[in-house]
Amino acid sequence: MTKPAFSLGTEDPAKMDLASAATELAALATEIAHHDQLYHGQDAPEISDVDYDRLVARNRNIEAAFPLLVRPDSPSRRVGTELPAQGQFGKIRHARPMLSLSNGFSNDDVEDFVTRVRKFLSLSDADAAQFVAEPKIDGLSLSLRYEDGRLVQAATRGDGAEGEGVTANVMQIASLPKQLSGSPPAIFEVRGEMYMDRHDFLTLNAAQENDGKKIFANPRNAAAGSLRQKDASIAGKRNLQFFAYSMGETSAPIAETHWGFLAALRDFGFSVNDLSRRCDDVADLLATYQMIGRQRVDLPYDIDGVVYKIDRHDYQQRLGQVARAPRWAMAHKFPAEQAETVIDAIDIQVGRTGALTPVARLAPISVGGGIVSNATLHNEDEIARKDIRIGDRVIIQRAGDVIPQIVRVLSDARTGNETVFGFPDACPVCHAAAIRPEGEAVRRCSGGLNCAAQLFEGLKHFVARDAFDIEGLGARQIEQFIDLGWVQTPADIFRLGDKSAAMAALDGFGDLSIKKLLSAIAVRREIGLERFIYALGIRQIGQATARLLALHYGSVETMLAALNPNADLDAAHQALVEIDQIGAAMANDITAFFGNPDLYQLIVDLVAELTILPPERPAENSAISGKTIVFTGTLTRMSRAEAKAKAESLGAKVSGTVSAKTDFLVAGADAGSKARKAADLGITVLDEDGYSALVGNP
Repeated sequence: MTKPAFSLGTEDPAKMDLASAATELAALATEIAHHDQLYHGQDAPEISDVDYDRLVARNRNIEAAFPLLVRPDSPSRRVGTELPAQGQFGKIRHARPMLSLSNGFSNDDVEDFVTRVRKFLSLSDADAAQFVAEPKIDGLSLSLRYEDGRLVQAATRGDGAEGEGVTANVMQIASLPKQLSGSPPAIFEVRGEMYMDRHDFLTLNAAQENDGKKIFANPRNAAAGSLRQKDASIAGKRNLQFFAYSMGETSAPIAETHWGFLAALRDFGFSVNDLSRRCDDVADLLATYQMIGRQRVDLPYDIDGVVYKIDRHDYQQRLGQVARAPRWAMAHKFPAEQAETVIDAIDIQVGRTGALTPVARLAPISVGGGIVSNATLHNEDEIARKDIRIGDRVIIQRAGDVIPQIVRVLSDARTGNETVFGFPDACPVCHAAAIRPEGEAVRRCSGGLNCAAQLFEGLKHFVARDAFDIEGLGARQIEQFIDLGWVQTPADIFRLGDKSAAMAALDGFGDLSIKKLLSAIAVRREIGLERFIYALGIRQIGQATARLLALHYGSVETMLAALNPNADLDAAHQALVEIDQIGAAMANDITAFFGNPDLYQLIVDLVAELTILPPERPAENSAISGKTIVFTGTLTRMSRAEAKAKAESLGAKVSGTVSAKTDFLVAGADAGSKARKAADLGITVLDEDGYSALVGNP
């Protein structure tokens, strides 16, 4: 049975006295943190979404009446939810990354995907390129490793690089083969989705309720929670199912196509979704999407879209990946579910780059299987364009069944009591001027790290999984250390050992947790340059661009020498824009970041605490390793995109412009002005045959 909701106060906040308001806010902070941990950390919520939102709404209303009583641990100040520093399951590094998929939401997105794939592969209209369409199961991604046909390891996706080891629990699941049939490779890793069908989900929740135990919010949470039980036998009793659909590490090839691979999976003893289809073109893909969509409501399990994959494995290898998504696959999501609700208020959130983002606080409503109470409004132009007012009735949807957004305002339903929102020209946190640069849509706080919101968000980004990944240092701890004055810069994190004695006096910090935290920090004193750059939180610089910068500079010393405030930043800017995929606006943000004397000194202080490793460069012994190459004209053997990807895999830098730093110009048909400029500069110009001979292509 669902735990009874926390006993909410009923007194109007406007009529409460200071002492009673403080007492109730303290109780609410503890209760909400408890439920956050259950939901996000254990996949085991014990109250309904509606009851949870009532807690949050009550907290918000009291804080609005007593702003001076807002607590450091208030749910309104906490962004996201801290997960356990160390779960009960050990971490397993994937032999091959478990990639995410890029999403599409329209027929045009599908057509663009197919066009990009064909263009990358330089396929003519006469060249066939088949795809496979598969239902996108709404479950828990899982990797299973078999050695000599025997199941030896199971891991969740985690962050894509490493996941939780759940081998003991998976061994209890009857639907999974523990010994493969047929003739699998000696080492064989299969990926797929663990799920619970709707009938078993309802049966489980009925039993849980009858026994007075926690019930699950949806089948996906039920599957995840069942797989993360301390008692492994519980997973075996929950009737979990598994659809296999992709390949990880293998010691030998299995099939030349994905369609053939699916057939092999069936022979090995795995369940493969029967709705999967082989498709010849965009029309076939869309027809399959419609077919699966029509059956969605009648399926015994939840799906949220259709996945498209290029069929040939050699094509998949050529296409490779961008950041953490493969070029050869995409997810075509089903249309978002819509619902009607009311905008109760509009708040401003301040991000790590100072961006002021308006957020609509909504009357809670169920949409797409979850309760929605907030929706981003993006910027002040978006508010004006849609004429959004406080008190408006609006239609909302969850984009991709995930991100809430306001579709339109029901202006005919207005009563005259709605309020126009005035966008602030000062930061609501530090009160510094909020400036909107010419040509930009976003207004930004000018307070920098003097702004508590920017400091908090910047440090939270710094320790995040894709950055320094410091376990045990989550949002709550960062906020606490900021309030204590212990952490005001990233470098301060690596000096927390000096505060160990004082830390022991804080609630929630025992000897063991302090030791684990300081150990996790110590481990991260050594870090790769690309992760270091990403962790700095430079505007527009994601993981892929951080990698480009790391490869460009090679070392942190070279980077700091080129970008320090006293250097020739115009020359640095020009060098940056010559890097393929880095434009002028991105280069502006990079040089402005390092060119700020205060920020630069913070970076120097941080570097003094660390050992920063140079980036790993592929194929250092290739003929073009370390060389700068420009491709121009029409290539016949491969597309420009494929040629670029191949060159980078051989350790080359690919630029879009010819300069004195260019080593080779590879000129296809109709090379034009770049070939003439290369000749004028004395740069080696290669035709496609000459380039292929240089890099060893057949």
